[in-house]
Amino acid sequence: MSTVPEKPALEGLEQKWSALWQERGTYAFDRSKTRTQVYSIDTPPPTVSGSLHVGHVFSYTHADLVARFQRMRGMEVFYPMGWDDNGLPTERRVQNYFGVRCDPSLPYDEDFTPPEKPDPKRQIPISRRNFIELCEQLVAVDEKAFEDLWRTLGLSVDWTQTYTTIGEVSRTASQRAFLRNLARGEAYTSDAPTLWDVTFQTAVAQAELEARDYPGHYYRVAYTLADGSKVHVETTRPELTPSAVALIAHPEDERYKHLFGTTATSPLFGVELPVIADTAADPEKGSGIVHCCTFGDLTDVQWWREYDLPTRTVVGRDGRILRETPTWITTAEGRAAYDELAGKTVFSAREAIVEALRGSGDLDGDPKPTTRVANFYEKGDKPLEIVSTRQWYLANGGKEPELRGQLVARGHEISWYPPYMQSRFTNWIDGLNSDWLVSRQRFFGVPIPVWFPLDAEGEPDYDNPILPDESQLPVDPQTETPQGFEEDQRGKPGGFMGDPDIFDTWATSSLTPQIVCGWERDPELFEKTFPMDLRPQAHDIIRTWLFSSVVRAHLENHSAPWSHALISGFVVDPDRKKMSKSKGNVVVPTEILDKFGADAVRWRAAGARPGADSPFDETQMKVGRRLAMKVLNASKFVLAAPEAYGLGVDASYVEPRRVTEALDLSMLRRLRQVTDEATEAFEAYDYTTALEVTERFFWGFCDDYLELVKERARGKDAGADSARAAFAIALSVQLRLLAPFLPYVTEEVWSWWQEGSIHRAEWPSATLEITTTPHDPALLVAAGQMLAGVRGAKSTAKVSQRTAVTGLVVRGSEQRLEIVKRALNDVRAAGNITGEVEFVVDPSQQGGDIAVEAQLAEPEPKKPVDDVPAPKPAESVAE
Repeated sequence: MSTVPEKPALEGLEQKWSALWQERGTYAFDRSKTRTQVYSIDTPPPTVSGSLHVGHVFSYTHADLVARFQRMRGMEVFYPMGWDDNGLPTERRVQNYFGVRCDPSLPYDEDFTPPEKPDPKRQIPISRRNFIELCEQLVAVDEKAFEDLWRTLGLSVDWTQTYTTIGEVSRTASQRAFLRNLARGEAYTSDAPTLWDVTFQTAVAQAELEARDYPGHYYRVAYTLADGSKVHVETTRPELTPSAVALIAHPEDERYKHLFGTTATSPLFGVELPVIADTAADPEKGSGIVHCCTFGDLTDVQWWREYDLPTRTVVGRDGRILRETPTWITTAEGRAAYDELAGKTVFSAREAIVEALRGSGDLDGDPKPTTRVANFYEKGDKPLEIVSTRQWYLANGGKEPELRGQLVARGHEISWYPPYMQSRFTNWIDGLNSDWLVSRQRFFGVPIPVWFPLDAEGEPDYDNPILPDESQLPVDPQTETPQGFEEDQRGKPGGFMGDPDIFDTWATSSLTPQIVCGWERDPELFEKTFPMDLRPQAHDIIRTWLFSSVVRAHLENHSAPWSHALISGFVVDPDRKKMSKSKGNVVVPTEILDKFGADAVRWRAAGARPGADSPFDETQMKVGRRLAMKVLNASKFVLAAPEAYGLGVDASYVEPRRVTEALDLSMLRRLRQVTDEATEAFEAYDYTTALEVTERFFWGFCDDYLELVKERARGKDAGADSARAAFAIALSVQLRLLAPFLPYVTEEVWSWWQEGSIHRAEWPSATLEITTTPHDPALLVAAGQMLAGVRGAKSTAKVSQRTAVTGLVVRGSEQRLEIVKRALNDVRAAGNITGEVEFVVDPSQQGGDIAVEAQLAEPEPKKPVDDVPAPKPAESVAE
């Protein structure tokens, strides 16, 4: 315990208490507890190569509110923190920060040092191992900065329970889960059409797609029919004409019915194609007939599979037209036309082929401007291409209706907050059309633990992968050798090759429940913490992190990974626009924390309800800071005579019989209701309502109750003892109700008069019963109204609040007046009412309102100027 300071202040509380919490192990997890005593939280591992924004602060605060409540309810909270440090975002940051790029063909340089003046536009090529070392170096710095911010925010994380998605524990868990998926037939490799980002040179999964409007033009291109006539298709991608494999129209389209079963020849390239009927062709779109190319969009992929069409790929992984002339173009004219496109980007090739089509007469009219919806990688800025590549896939219901139904059922095992978020989960599953693509063509990530034998020609045998034993994990096939081979056999005929790819970051992050709970590593911990109790996260990653976690737990553990999902909304700017760096409306968390303090920021975060987007206005933080300051000052006032409260003893042990006065009993009765309401709200994960009812009572406690009873509390009789006992009980309960929201200021006040941390104190019990005497919570409200009327009269008259009231008329309903009479002495003292008080029943006062008419004492006349005492000598003033 410490003494009540002369001038309580908010400054410095974060540094003081975050250090003491760490030193004392306030939030350390006690693994000796049983499963029924443990509450486990699957905290989102933030991407450390990015930057935290105010949305992160809000979302992580929401989880911490729940953690603190559960801890005070007597649960042992398992609350780890992870860092998502692998994958593309880290690589991009390293490339720009150090001015380097990874070239796997280069050897490792032990003496490599990054350039002193990195140039992101002229990146130096370095080996894979050198690149990974730079990644590891930079994420360590970023993780420290993130941890410092989370500590300042007051997250009650057990900082001994941390992990990284690239760490050995995560790599082992990720590779083990994959090997088991492979053994059960849930994982497989396939050479198939793949969504591909040409900038980042990697495959992209369905969950990472972002549909965006993309400006372009419709080009009306002529194909030649067998009789020499023309049929026109309207396309936004004429550069794919050399990859055309069919013309397709709706079977009921009268314009083209006579063409089904015939063929057409492509312009410039002279390739013969079948004309096919399919209901997916839209008669109302363009000319109603389309050319199916391999591959322009996902519909092309669908037709390619359904009609077993040939593969005619012309766009390479680099986003350029392949340089080698395709074998299916057999005419000299066609091959010459293709040579004019070879090596060009798709954009340059589009310009070139349009000119060629115009010259050949196969372009009808001028291009028409349009805006099409194109698929982008969520982190990319160019439309995705579809190229044929070999990738690893994991079953997720995209191809198996039975599995899809099982995953939907898992969603029903989870309690969702808010409940409507479950429909987003279900809708995503219902819309899946492919399995989960889990491989990525990047470098800094969890390696896919597979080698392939090479045949006599040096070609990999993909049907017979070489797998490590689980006891060998984690492994890196690029640097380690499979059992039965020597390193000098790598890449040689009859030898082996390591799979060059890494896992998609979600393929590891989807296992965070297994990683933190000690799956196959710490059976005792796993039994006590899994399935976990809570998954807190934002709604935009339901389709990625939440869904993928359900998939992995279903396949491996035959259960849902947690019992509750708490979904947060976005923090948007005052115009309700999403915050982004490009718009310049991003709020930097460190700035608002430095300016307003963590308690004020947490208070604002708690005002954002689960699932709802919340407009951010910095001025709102001032209200939270004012509340935190009021807690300090009101507590100092309540504890002004500490000998009255039994210091060192929890206030719930203050002798209840000491509370005897009607107003004190009324206040405590209302506090009991508030405790009920706040507890019920927290149990429903409605932290916002819990804060609202608690804060509303606290302001009334300060503005009404303390003002009403402070004169009585200064006495030495039983009435004074009742007030002081009520003070103690009310302060203790309110501090504990506010503790999850304002951890720093409540801990500071608690230390003035109690032993231990408030965050390990017991959550206030709503069963608190002060006395068997009836006590109406409306008494405090009525007395407050009466005092407010007196104060208002003095303010209107522009006189001091100390001015005596020589007469008072109180009007209200009979029931209201009978109630307020029980607190008349306290109102008299608080309002300095010296004269008679008349109570008048007035039916016009509706809803329990009270009106007052006050007669005020005449203010003392000001003394003449001549009577003003002479000023003291300068030295006395200085004293």
